[in-house]
Amino acid sequence: MNTTTSKSVLGQMPAPSAAPSAPTTSTKTLATWMLAAGVAALVVVTDHLIDDWAETHVIAAWMALWAVAVVAIAALRGVSRLLAQAVMANLDTWSANLARNRADQRLWAMAQTDSRLMTELQTAMDRAENTSAPAADLTTYMTRRAARMVNSRMYYI
Repeated sequence: MNTTTSKSVLGQMPAPSAAPSAPTTSTKTLATWMLAAGVAALVVVTDHLIDDWAETHVIAAWMALWAVAVVAIAALRGVSRLLAQAVMANLDTWSANLARNRADQRLWAMAQTDSRLMTELQTAMDRAENTSAPAADLTTYMTRRAARMVNSRMYYI
């Protein structure tokens, strides 16, 4: 009879890294593509500038293009990495906002058909708008609620 115990799979998994500054694969890929595009653009511009001279000095022109490519890689590497990180951060923020807006729309659509959910949302909105002292009596509460309903056009005739 085997009496060995097996370890949990969760205990074997590495802990998530706490460093958000480590670039992800998509950021590295974007930085690589941006670097390649920048180097290619500089090589093409250099080729157009030395085109007339390159007809008589082929080897020198070839070496000059390679020198421009190496210098461009060295110069643009850091810039492309920083730009890719900024682009990915902006895209992450944009997609989070888009997801939050869609979730709010779905919640509001569900609240339109469920009176209990609508009551809870109205109560939450009342609490959010009235961050000062809570209503001491029913008249104050109903006055605040009526004002909120008129302002948000949630009254029914």
